[in-house]
Amino acid sequence: MTPPARAIRVLPPEITRLIAAGEVISRPLDVVRELLDNALDAGALKIDIELERGGLGKITVRDNGAGIPFDEVKLAPERHATSKLEDVNRVSTLGFRGEALWSMALAGTLELISRPQKQLGAAKLTAKGEEITLERISAPAGTKASVLELFANYPARREMQASQAAEYREVVALVGRYILHYPNLFWKLECDGEIRLQHAPSDSRGAVVTVYGTLVGNRMLSLGEGKSRFIPPAPPLPISPSPNLPPSLSGVISRPELSRPHRDRMHLSVNGRPVSFPVELERAVLSAYGDLLSPGHAPVCVLALELPPERVNPNVHPSKAQVGLAGMSELATLLETTIRAALSEHPLARPAPELRPVEPMIQKNHSSFPDLEPLAIYRDLYLLAEGEGDLWLIDVHAAHERNLYEQFEAAFQESESVELEHPELLQLTPEQTMKLLERQGEFAAWGMALEGFGAGLVRIRSLPAVVIGLSIPNLLELILEGALSEREPQRAVLSRLACAPALRAGQVTLENGVQVLEELRLTRQPWSCPHGRPTVLRLSERDLAHAFGRRGTRDLARGRDVVKGR
Repeated sequence: MTPPARAIRVLPPEITRLIAAGEVISRPLDVVRELLDNALDAGALKIDIELERGGLGKITVRDNGAGIPFDEVKLAPERHATSKLEDVNRVSTLGFRGEALWSMALAGTLELISRPQKQLGAAKLTAKGEEITLERISAPAGTKASVLELFANYPARREMQASQAAEYREVVALVGRYILHYPNLFWKLECDGEIRLQHAPSDSRGAVVTVYGTLVGNRMLSLGEGKSRFIPPAPPLPISPSPNLPPSLSGVISRPELSRPHRDRMHLSVNGRPVSFPVELERAVLSAYGDLLSPGHAPVCVLALELPPERVNPNVHPSKAQVGLAGMSELATLLETTIRAALSEHPLARPAPELRPVEPMIQKNHSSFPDLEPLAIYRDLYLLAEGEGDLWLIDVHAAHERNLYEQFEAAFQESESVELEHPELLQLTPEQTMKLLERQGEFAAWGMALEGFGAGLVRIRSLPAVVIGLSIPNLLELILEGALSEREPQRAVLSRLACAPALRAGQVTLENGVQVLEELRLTRQPWSCPHGRPTVLRLSERDLAHAFGRRGTRDLARGRDVVKGR
């Protein structure tokens, strides 16, 4: 049935205001982002963020920046009122649209307390919709911006908000991102009175330590720290770089051995603005690493790209998370050459051996793992063996990991939960705390009882019986790290438990290497360790013959090369 035709009409102002406010402020995270941009634009050296009830109760961002003069404060919540924009083609500040504070006043109650350093007394502005009040009070220099009872008058929008735990997790991630790009500032984030992030001024490595931990921070390489990203309080608009100045790149990248199966820790800022990695620049980073990374893996990096504002269009995305960049090919070349140069100076930046991982042969009624005759141990870690006419290299550590993993996995299915006589307390990172709140039920299902203890601590009350009594250093830290850091907590925990006691370089002998090989043949999946690294590599006699320029019977495909159709 055709719906009845309706006349075109102009929406009333009260409706258009709500629609526009929804485009800018759709959740507490948006309020935090916009207020942080304002604080940074004001040249703040210290920023405190506080949230209550997932941000729906109250959001406060306090800074020690330039402040707003008394006679200008009343204009702040007006739509399109801004001191930051003179030329839309030369945006050199994080904020510039003049809609954020206006939208917050519509979506909740906006309170601004602001004082420039040289002004006597501060201005306190309260804005709710069209109602604005202004008074003089005493306050320190800087600005305190608060949004109270977000979406209180819009129950439908309020009901659509995420859970408090989910919103806090996103806010922690957002503030962590700003810390990475502005490491030389004081930062503090509190959620319902609990400190979730705290950072003192440092370099980029120090910021990585704050957000991702010491292990990651210690494995970062510098591209040159560059200058701190501060926007001075006077003049109101910072002096932009000359269009003739070439783009510059600074930041930190991870050493090749530190990589991830996802690209979620590749971070980029453009003229101080945290943005999503453009596809072309992301490819340039991966290309710079080349074969140093496992297939499908990505590095950890925090990169700062500085270029003339004429070459940046930040007005292409509602939350300014994406920017348009002129001369993308030139920028991709800059990233690739700079990162490749940094990696070439590192001792681990070298080509990997051209040995192929083994593809199992399809056989019936028995394992496709070959019968191998051990030959020798190389470098106290690798077992050399002969089989099917080829040379085989077994990473004894990886193979031992596979054996232990499947043994733990089998025992894990039959294991019961055991209450700890003395529950253990462990320290968590802010990101781990968020994940704990979301996964407690999942942990309990496989025998691990965890509970928050406040101040970033977690108490472990019970564990699966299979892990009790294992003589593994830092056992509880390993278990907790695995349980909280991966999508499949049980698999992550067992992988870590298998890695710790597995034979390492210097412990491998021909005798125990042969024992590991025999056990590997009996596993369900002998071709890779629990982390996905190959346990065995194969060098065919045919490849050796080609390398030496031989021709004849040794040049014929045989064994697994025939199966692969070579």
